This record gives sequence, structure tokens and C-alpha cells, in this order.
Amino acid sequence: MPKLEEYLEAQHAQFEEDLCELLRIPSVSADSQHTGDVRRAADWMVRQFSDLGLSVELVETDGHPIVCAQSPAVEGAPVALVYGHYDVQPPDPLDEWISPPFEPTRRDGNLYARGASDDKGQMLTHVKSVEAWLKANGGLPLQIKFVIEGEEEVGSGNLLKLLEADRGRLACDVVVVSDTSQFGPGQPAITYGLRGIAYYELHLHGPKQDLHSGTFGGAVTNPLNALANMLASLIDDDGRIQVPGFYDNVVPLTDSERQQFAALPFDESRFRTQLGVQALSGEKSYSTLERRWARPTFDINGVWGGYQGEGAKTVLPSRAHAKFSFRLVPNQDPKQLDDALREMLHAACPPGITMELVSHHGAPGFLVPLESPYVGAATRAIERGFGYAPVFIREGGSIPIVTHFANSLDADVLLLGWGLNNDNTHSPNEKFSLVDFHRGIRASSYLWRELSRIAIA
Repeated sequence: MPKLEEYLEAQHAQFEEDLCELLRIPSVSADSQHTGDVRRAADWMVRQFSDLGLSVELVETDGHPIVCAQSPAVEGAPVALVYGHYDVQPPDPLDEWISPPFEPTRRDGNLYARGASDDKGQMLTHVKSVEAWLKANGGLPLQIKFVIEGEEEVGSGNLLKLLEADRGRLACDVVVVSDTSQFGPGQPAITYGLRGIAYYELHLHGPKQDLHSGTFGGAVTNPLNALANMLASLIDDDGRIQVPGFYDNVVPLTDSERQQFAALPFDESRFRTQLGVQALSGEKSYSTLERRWARPTFDINGVWGGYQGEGAKTVLPSRAHAKFSFRLVPNQDPKQLDDALREMLHAACPPGITMELVSHHGAPGFLVPLESPYVGAATRAIERGFGYAPVFIREGGSIPIVTHFANSLDADVLLLGWGLNNDNTHSPNEKFSLVDFHRGIRASSYLWRELSRIAIA
């Protein structure tokens, strides 16, 4: 595709300037003070699609708007839906940024700004690849739809409503998402599995007020002691979760998957150094990558109660609280976990303590069949775009909307991450490699050709 390659090369500087323009908009969806900025980012996306001649609509919601666009239908070719988001996380803490979070700055081959990798930079690679096809070749080899939302960082509630109410608008054969990472620098990857999540708060109530621990200790159940014991009962010393029935539906790793993970160039020593820990731990008999990507976990995310001030105060607290989560793997049901967890904790709750368990949200794990023809097409496209064949990895985190897309649209999903694990997404000094930005555009450009060659029923 010489014309397309020439266009991509000629537009390097303009593509980067367009990305910088979008990154200057502080579209923080969680902060109501930035509501106008989120709207500005949506309008910016609308102009991008309009300038390309795509059919585009700004879908109003009771929150932030959703941008929907599409190219003309192509008979006999699959339909691809590109999902991304134009909203970003808050930039706090501001004093840890080397350069201002909404003033894109180039350093060491990277572009630093909030949203550079998550997800403005990655999302824009697909917009620019479509531009290249239209400008260089006059059309696309398949129909491409875009759904770009402004609420990914706050739960995607309105996109879920749109998906339920108007599936026809988003109907497709394959969904393309670039909001994950490569395996490492210069090693592109296709993510074929995501863990799910179940998130809880536990509140324990004891005496009506804080008590003197000397006068009342030993006669009254201490809520913090009870909390520590109840949380500890959820996992054993081998890293096995003790909730009854927890592992009943876990899809085990196949021998070929374990061999594939073991063959990846993963340096545990470097990983420990990167994290600043002296040793790694987790479920017995599994490797670090297997634990991170494909095994369920339990983690306490926060604990509070009792005296928190300077010095000592001998108090027996009246309340104790914790936030904790489980990462789930494919076939585990968050609702089933809810019921079993609640029953277990009630049984473990000691006399003198009342318990409240709050279930915040849950999402199942997700797995893409590696034999999918869409995975094969993506493999070929990434090799053309990056110069290296991708490896196949899983991701320990959750992208709940992916499962909704797969189930509601009956479509395959391609998770094609152009970022890196050290891009500092959600943290100060977020970055995106400019080399990978352009590689992503090139890989996306070849993806449309490869997908168009897949026969559909």
C-alpha cells in the first residue's frame, strides 16, 4: 500500500500536533469543574470525524456525551467497531508532575500528558489510520464504526444504556479496543484475556462509642480485632481463597498457555526492582505471570477505624471498616461470589458485632478464542506495523465494557494495546512513546485491510 505508506510518513508531524491539541483539553470526567472541558473534547472528536466525511452524531446523555461515527457500508466485508474514550483521570498529585499534565511535553522520545496513553493517544491511532485510508486511497475496505465515550473513567454508565437501548447503532462483527499495553518495549502483544472484579466494603459496629481499652478490653469484642480476623479468614498462607465454592468454575490454564507464558522474556528480578520489593508472593504452584494474568486473587484495598492521630490513645474502637476486592477469571460469577461471601462473613462475625457488607460492583472475566480469524488478522497487521510478531498475553485488570460488547453485540473483541506498562496511566507523568504512536497508526492501517479479507456469513 505505497500511497498509504507515503501519507503516513508525510503526516508524522501533523498527527502529533493533533494529539497534542486533544491532550491540552483537561477532560476529567470525575470532576464537575471540568464538565465544560469534557464537552470540548467531545466536540473536538466530532470535528475530526466530520472533517473526514464520516457520518457523525453527538449522543447526549444525562452525563457526558458519546461520539458515534461511521463510514459507509461495504458489501461482503465485516463491520469493525472501534471503542475508545476521550475522558481522563484527575491529574493529582500535581506537585509530582515534571511538566504540567495538560501541556504536552516531549522528553526522551515520549509525549508526557494526562491521557497520552489512557486513552487519547491509543484511541487516536485508529482515527488517523482511517484518515490515511480516506486521503490516500479514497475509501475504506470495510465499514468502520466509532463509539468514543466520555465516562470510561467513571464507569461507562451511559454507554451501557446506549448499548442496551440501541444495539443496532453499534452492530458489528468485531470490536477493536486499544486501551491496554504491549508486553514490553518493542514487543507488541494481543491481549486475549481479562480478569473480572468484585469489589466490597465491610463495616463492623461494636459498642455505641469508643471505649477505654484497659477498662473494657477483654470484656467487649473489639471491632478492629474482629475485622482483622474476618479478613484473614478469606485467604490461607498458600494464597488460596477460602470462600466456599470460589474455585468451582475457574477455567484452568492449559498446558500450552503455561508454556507460552513461561517462554516470554519476563525478568522477575527486574520486576522486583521496578516495584521496589525484595520478594514476590502469591498463590502456590503458579508463576508470577500466571498469578497476575490468569488466577483469581483477593486484596484488601483499605482499612480504617479507631485512633489515627499522633501519639498513643488506648482506645477500643466502636467501628471498623475495610474495602477489599477479588479479581475473577473467566466463568466465575460475581453474583455467586456475593452470596457465598456474605454467608461466610456472617458465620465468622463474633458476638457483640453487627456487620454490613456492601457490594459496589462486579464484572466477569473475559477470554478471546485464539483461533478467531480476527485474531489472525490482527497478528498479521501488528507484524507489519511494528516489525515484530505479537505475543499473546492476558491482563490482570478489568475492562467491564469489553464483556458487555462481546455479549450484547455477539462480536469478537480485539484488545490491541500500543502503550507500555510503565506509561504511568492514572499516575503523575503519564506518557506515550511517539514511536509507538506512529507504529500503532500503521498497524491499525493494515488491520483494516486484513479484516476486510475475512469472509462473513
